[in-house]
Amino acid sequence: MGKIIFYEDRNFQGHHYECSSDSPDLQSYFSRCNSIRVDSGCWMVYEHSNYGGYQYFLKRGEYPDYQRWMGFNDCIKSCRLIPPHRGSYRLRIYERPEFGGQMMEFTDDCSTVYDRFCYQDIHSCNVMDGYWLFYEQPSYRGRQYFLRPGEYRRFSDWGATSSRIGSFRRITDF
Repeated sequence: MGKIIFYEDRNFQGHHYECSSDSPDLQSYFSRCNSIRVDSGCWMVYEHSNYGGYQYFLKRGEYPDYQRWMGFNDCIKSCRLIPPHRGSYRLRIYERPEFGGQMMEFTDDCSTVYDRFCYQDIHSCNVMDGYWLFYEQPSYRGRQYFLRPGEYRRFSDWGATSSRIGSFRRITDF
């Protein structure tokens, strides 16, 4: 079980709300979020309700202001607890939508997609095992996208507005 606490003001001040499960709509609990404390578990927090907008991965620790979790603003409207995964990790990425074009399978992190896949764009993927984070830029930087086991036929299926993925990694921080 996880626990995350959202605070309206920086440095864990002001009105706060504790959460221990997925919440698609946090809007009624606080108007803004300027600091977060993760007491247990790993979480994805989202800029919009229903797990939309910018996504941020948070593990156990303290985030005294939104820049510490690489936030672009003080909007957090939904959150998702990432369940622990102890098994293997397996991911297939594809050059084209609907699993078309060149395919490559991964079981480990990839700091630069282009160096390994020879393409800068991933249009579809199949997550067979484990939880993964896609990053817009190489070296695990830029916008983040959470992927759990399943088929993603288009990049919009994982919440992206572009097919450009620079790096990805397994979520193993439990």
